[in-house]
Amino acid sequence: MNRLSPIAAALVAAFAAPLPLYAQQAAPNNAAGQLAPVTVEGQRDDFAPGPTALTKLPADLHDVPQSVTVVNKAQMQSQGVASLSDALRHVSGITLGGAEGGQIGNNINLNGFSARTDIYLDGFRDRGQYYRDTFAMDEIEVLMGPSSMLFGRGSTGGIINQVTKKANLKQATEVSASVTSNGLVRTTADYNHPLSDTSAMRIEAMAQNGAASTRNQTDVQDFGLAGSYVMGIGTATEITLSALLQHNHDQPDYGLPPLNGHPVNVDRNTAYGLNSDHTDQDVVSLNAGVKHKITPDVTLRNQTQFNYVRTSAVETAPNTIGTVSGTGFTALTGAASTLPLSSLFVRAQSHDRDIRDYSIYNQTELSAKFATGGIKHDFLVGLEVGHDGYDNQAYYRNGSCNGRALTDASTPTTGYADCIPVVNPGYSAAGSSIAEAAGNHQGGSANTIATYFGDTLELNRQFKLVGGLRYDRYIASISNSLNAGNTPAVAKNTNLAGASQTVNFFSVRAGGIWQPTSAQAYYVSYGTSFNPSLEQLTGTSGQQNLDPEKNRSYEAGGKWDVAQGLALNAAAFQITKQNARSQVSTGVYELQGTVRVNGARAGATGRITRQWQVAANYTYLDAQVIGASPLDNTLGKTPVNTPKHTLTTWTTYDVAPHWQVGGGATYMSQRYVNPTNTIQVGGYTRWDATVAYTQKDYDIRLNLFNLTDKMYYDALIQSDGGRSVPGSGRTAMLSVNYRM
Repeated sequence: MNRLSPIAAALVAAFAAPLPLYAQQAAPNNAAGQLAPVTVEGQRDDFAPGPTALTKLPADLHDVPQSVTVVNKAQMQSQGVASLSDALRHVSGITLGGAEGGQIGNNINLNGFSARTDIYLDGFRDRGQYYRDTFAMDEIEVLMGPSSMLFGRGSTGGIINQVTKKANLKQATEVSASVTSNGLVRTTADYNHPLSDTSAMRIEAMAQNGAASTRNQTDVQDFGLAGSYVMGIGTATEITLSALLQHNHDQPDYGLPPLNGHPVNVDRNTAYGLNSDHTDQDVVSLNAGVKHKITPDVTLRNQTQFNYVRTSAVETAPNTIGTVSGTGFTALTGAASTLPLSSLFVRAQSHDRDIRDYSIYNQTELSAKFATGGIKHDFLVGLEVGHDGYDNQAYYRNGSCNGRALTDASTPTTGYADCIPVVNPGYSAAGSSIAEAAGNHQGGSANTIATYFGDTLELNRQFKLVGGLRYDRYIASISNSLNAGNTPAVAKNTNLAGASQTVNFFSVRAGGIWQPTSAQAYYVSYGTSFNPSLEQLTGTSGQQNLDPEKNRSYEAGGKWDVAQGLALNAAAFQITKQNARSQVSTGVYELQGTVRVNGARAGATGRITRQWQVAANYTYLDAQVIGASPLDNTLGKTPVNTPKHTLTTWTTYDVAPHWQVGGGATYMSQRYVNPTNTIQVGGYTRWDATVAYTQKDYDIRLNLFNLTDKMYYDALIQSDGGRSVPGSGRTAMLSVNYRM
């Protein structure tokens, strides 16, 4: 990919990285439990979250009997965040997966469970497989724990909601740019314009080009455009139209293969793909919403969202390590060897595919505040209908190694493309000229209809009860062109030729809240969720007739407001997945598995003093497979990519007028890369820092990432025996933000 020259980069850096514009106004210790006002030169730079944007939850987080972590715009700007993955690195209890198998884009684990289909955009499921940027985001909300009563299928560990920027009645323009020591140049723009006393429009744009990290073969070339139009602001009827368009042209990072129980011990910047590898993505998200206040206490909402993601990927990943001789490539037994690394090779496998993901959902909600017999109610009832579609055409490239074919007749579509030296690979386009052939064509679709209701009952000024019930009817079907019923040459294939499934499920939510003062809240809660076997619109033989996996959660915790604007929280919880799918024989699965996570979390967000603010959170996860079939060999093991301890800290201090310094550490204990716990990556601590010069009209900020140049593993991929993606080395980013 082309990179900008240093002169061009310096010219682009004359612009700016976005900073928040607004200030949260709140009365100290008022009846709603809001925080004291903090104003810094008229702009809001507080890390403390405001009201939640999820309409299914009370706006005041004190009334939510679950842990909620919010990474807002101010915190993202301070930490130099530009993507959803960057933002979630600062939320304890979350770990990242990488590009793997048929799934690419943001792959996330939350509280020990996969959350790939639990990413939301303005409250709607955002299931498309793509790399999400934050240029159009106001904040990221993470709701911990099973929440199917609120969101339907999935949400075992919780959900992640992206809150987009919306037009408002304040005239504002921000132009930004940044440049990193890796050569990544990025620029954004945000223009908000009132059209009348009750309407406004807003447009955001982004473009970036260069190396995303210090690792080889991580160039990106992306651009995006988002906008919203709101009419009826401040009136009884408000209509919002919004859109997000994004194009990505990236190089995927498949990390390092395992050797002797750990990632192979090579230089952190080593990559085994080809220079010709790329992932092209086109994203379209359209949203239309109407909010009508029937009375001051009764509101009717209707919202429709359409998402479409097209991905064209030509990708080469390290599959396994072995030796090369006159007979070709021979894989190591058990990924173990005492041979010198210079005598070993990596067998590369093609992961080429064209994917189309789309969904359309409509949601109608009626919320009402009323009283019966001295008990106040905050009531919500809703209806949701939706359709998801998935189409994945795989391709394969079968190559050779030392003049010998890498593929035999029993596995004709494996796509083994090349063999690459473990040490100092050539990073050439070798192997890219191999003819590409069509592999499995996978299709799937699902229809959802659900109805739900919830109520918060205020028994008196101190005690509240929370409850809710949701009924989901989920109908899904899938197909595979290459499957277990094909010719003997592919008899080992376990894909289903076709399958359909109908799931009817009731999800519940219950809790109690004690608020002795407006600055304190103590709660207990219980919630459930479910995972259909065709939830991701994919399936393997033996799974088509299984009941959903069932999950339940118990949580007890507290939330406190202290100092001038510091919010504290702590909780203990248990999440149990029952009916977990477990393989009992080849191609046969039964619901014999059970996974249990006992955990605790604590956090602090906001201002300790007027000059000093902090965002810190810690999560402890004691995760274990407590039920499994003997064939799985996972009984007693720790789930993949689940560290026992994660801690993220970030703090800033205004050392003088217009000058700010800050920094923090991210700690993560050891993790396992595969279900049988034979591949492990060690724990690490990474340090970051920032210094900023701020003025009313502009800011200049320097972010330093991985100050000590720590070698660590950022994302884990359990396929191919367990691959690990190293984190970026020491990097600096200079950004400038100009407000008009």
